[in-house]
Amino acid sequence: MGQDGASVAWSVSGLTRNTALSVGENDDGPVYGGTPSDQSVIEAVQNININGQDAVFYPFILMEILEGNGLGDPYSSNIDQAVLPWRGRITSTIAPGLTGTTDQTEVLAEEVDQFFGQAVASNFSTAGSVVSYNGDEDWGYRRFILHYAHLCAVAGGVTAFCIGSEMRGLTQLRDATGGFPAVQALISLAAEVRLILGPETNIGYAADWSEYFGYHPQDGSGDVLFHLDPLWADANIDFVGINNYIPLSDWRDGEDHADANFGEIYNLDYLKGNIEGGEGFDWFYAHENAREAQIRSPISDEAHGEDWIYRYKDLNSWWSLPHHERVGGVRNWIATNWVPRSKPIWFTEIGCAAINKGTNQPNRFLDVESSESGIPRYSNGFRDDLMQMKYLEALYSYWKDETNNPYSELYDGLMVDMSRAHVWAWDARPFPFFPNLTSVWSDGENYARGHWLTGRTANQPLADVVEEICQRAGLVGVDTSELYGMVRGYVLPDIETARASLQPLMLAYGFDAIEREGKLIFRNRNGRRDFEYEASQMALDGDSDSLSLTRLAQSETIGRVRLNYVEADGDFRARIAETVFADDPLLVLSQSEFGLAFTSGEARAITERWLAETRIAQDGVTFELPPSASDIGAGHVVELTGENGVSRYRIDRVDDSGLRKVEAVRVEVDAYLPGEVEEEILISSQYVAAAPVLGLFLDLPLLPGDEDEISPHFATTASPWPGGVNLFSSPSENGFSFNTGVSQSAVIGMTESELVKTEPSLWDMGSRLRVRLANGTLSSASKEAVLNGANVIAIGNSSTNNWEIIQFATASLIDTDIYELSGLLRGQQGTDAYIPDFWQTGSYAVLLDGTVPQLNLASSSRNLARYYRYGPSTRNFDHASYVEEYLAFAGVGLRPYRPSHLSASFDQNSNVTTSWVRRTRIDGDNWQAADVPLGETSEAYHVRVLRDGSLVREVDLTVPNWTYSQADQVSDGTTGTLKIEVAQISERFGAGPYAGVTVE
Repeated sequence: MGQDGASVAWSVSGLTRNTALSVGENDDGPVYGGTPSDQSVIEAVQNININGQDAVFYPFILMEILEGNGLGDPYSSNIDQAVLPWRGRITSTIAPGLTGTTDQTEVLAEEVDQFFGQAVASNFSTAGSVVSYNGDEDWGYRRFILHYAHLCAVAGGVTAFCIGSEMRGLTQLRDATGGFPAVQALISLAAEVRLILGPETNIGYAADWSEYFGYHPQDGSGDVLFHLDPLWADANIDFVGINNYIPLSDWRDGEDHADANFGEIYNLDYLKGNIEGGEGFDWFYAHENAREAQIRSPISDEAHGEDWIYRYKDLNSWWSLPHHERVGGVRNWIATNWVPRSKPIWFTEIGCAAINKGTNQPNRFLDVESSESGIPRYSNGFRDDLMQMKYLEALYSYWKDETNNPYSELYDGLMVDMSRAHVWAWDARPFPFFPNLTSVWSDGENYARGHWLTGRTANQPLADVVEEICQRAGLVGVDTSELYGMVRGYVLPDIETARASLQPLMLAYGFDAIEREGKLIFRNRNGRRDFEYEASQMALDGDSDSLSLTRLAQSETIGRVRLNYVEADGDFRARIAETVFADDPLLVLSQSEFGLAFTSGEARAITERWLAETRIAQDGVTFELPPSASDIGAGHVVELTGENGVSRYRIDRVDDSGLRKVEAVRVEVDAYLPGEVEEEILISSQYVAAAPVLGLFLDLPLLPGDEDEISPHFATTASPWPGGVNLFSSPSENGFSFNTGVSQSAVIGMTESELVKTEPSLWDMGSRLRVRLANGTLSSASKEAVLNGANVIAIGNSSTNNWEIIQFATASLIDTDIYELSGLLRGQQGTDAYIPDFWQTGSYAVLLDGTVPQLNLASSSRNLARYYRYGPSTRNFDHASYVEEYLAFAGVGLRPYRPSHLSASFDQNSNVTTSWVRRTRIDGDNWQAADVPLGETSEAYHVRVLRDGSLVREVDLTVPNWTYSQADQVSDGTTGTLKIEVAQISERFGAGPYAGVTVE
């Protein structure tokens, strides 16, 4: 069940766990994580500040729109809106361009006002770490932003605060005058945030890359509107935020597409050349058919030569030039209020999914739950971590080069501040437990091909690893410009030659080492042709044929390959990948073992490539070329056309002896293309976050009777259970020592109904108590079993000693984790003296089933307050997950029970005769003896007389009766109504609870 932490209850803007709405769910559970509590936000910001880091607060709208929502789609006539859409889809009731739209009408401003609401900074107040809202009922966007601005202020401030992000559908809406009311609302909001956070905080807005530079409505009007310029130019805005997911490639499969001359999509020069070039800068596709055919139309402005106004990639021109709008195609000679070069650009988000051709559309992501889910254009959808790495390398290397990133004297900085480039996304969930524990985190399946950097930042480019190995061997100047790959981990023996270190890499990643003109070149095998020849071009040697084809014997062909490797994205176990040709009757095995880390998909792809290469390489060729063909060497692929068609061969050897004698093996491009291999979700060692556990201290009476009389019990639980909980104690704030270890979670719940006081020790068949369990189960028991000690629970409000012991006969499961208990025995084990008029909803209920251990507490420490710290056993007591409490325990196991059957009355001489029955806390259920055991060193009682609540007499006795004489009454001045109270005395504990009787 959702439950509050032991130290801080969940609360957000005045909402509690009981008053907040629940996150929507689908078959996999909640569609999003819950909103962080206000206190956790404050603590997170404080922690960042304490560690000397810069915090950028980034409020983020999640669109909780599920299937069958019936909300009406503003972009179509559909009854339902798209499921879990992008926040940039927020728009008017009917989107612009559709019949009936409120865009460019008087109604539009009202819709925008409704979205933003009317909250202002003065509606909020702070008391300590609590931010309260004191305005009218309003859950609009302004309250959302201003609330978090106040939290940041309470936490000590942040370096930067974004007032929103990617609200493209809102910022482009126009009112009846052509103005942009959402932009004006953001300007107003920035002013309110400035009042809260002061001049030291950088305030900005994170615009989508398709939004930041202007609005070009596709309605044939010819309008060019710099709709965000009033916001960018506002005095309260310190930076231009851009969520930069601009495409860096237009790559297709094959060797004949427009960009194929760059060799590979990973070519850094290719990717960097598309940052301020290519699509969105030099050219565009007029329509999808043009894209398919790669018909590229130049971007140009024939009217005024301002090509840049149509280039979403031309940051330099947009930033450094004045902005002149065009309405109806007519250029306004007055520029907007944007001051060129006046503010830095921050990439508030950058990122690329680890997916094939991710740079074609870095903004695309895979999430089957969302209507926005999709793969980049022309991608096969396979995992590709190298693609993500190269995207980031291209962006950082390009913008850190000051020849691309101009300086502004207006604020003494570069145009793009790369120290403020924020990569999406680093996940706080611990790798590799996320993504592997899909039972805990349902979005783990999205990780492999997602934007996450988690678990990937330690990966190294294959080229860098090869160069380092060569440098260690004293070999410098090697060429790795055409070597692509990514190494997740490689264990090298302490003593090994460079050749031996390189060989596993060459086999695993499929590349060759080629010497040309005195330089060692490392180059991936890809099967793409370098040269083309006709068979008729082969030179003739009188001693040999011009072209000779060979094939290996069947017995020499490998039919099964096996790779022993180290598991990446998991616990680094040793694993095996194997691929077999099903049609091979001999199944000759080739086995390799590498100290390299791979994912299961990568390892399987390697074995598939090996097997394909061995089958294709059965065919070889030898031929001769004239000396003029000096540019052909080992590693090149030649395409030969002859009587048997067209085949490709990779040259393995060239012998220069007049004619150039060539030996080569057949290759096929398809053997080097990644196949569709499903990534395995690994089963990692169980992980439990080091989060605080719920701990309850219960100073209880003796239950079975064999417990330590002094020591309190300690009940603890957590979801998920951390495997164990340790409790440490100390008489001071320092010097903690281990006290108790708990290996099993207690069954703890919270009541969901009130429980009214009833007679103790009698079956209560009418009351019903509902309990929601955090974990575990409850079960029914017969009355006989209950009387023999079954089904015991303690109910309390977390104070250490005021617990009522209750037993129940029936436990009915009425909802998930909710039980209704009936057939109750109240006030057991002497706790009848502590039954309140009613137990409130939200009281704790602890099942006393033997899983609740006692602490170690010396007799000398009874009633002395001590410090206690408890938390996950996987962490030390000084870890932040540990909870500290300062408590003293009375040793309730020593406490005498309240006397029973107390009676008092006036006799004929006006004396008050009083009597009672002694009870025992030890072996009181033995019905064979004449009386119950005394249970104390000696029999002793304390009697007190009260009049109108004031004590008038007290007496110590050793027998269970007493007479209050008429003479003593006169001496005490007691007339009328009296109250007599009796408690049994323990030599070690003192007086137990008092029984009382009124005498009139």
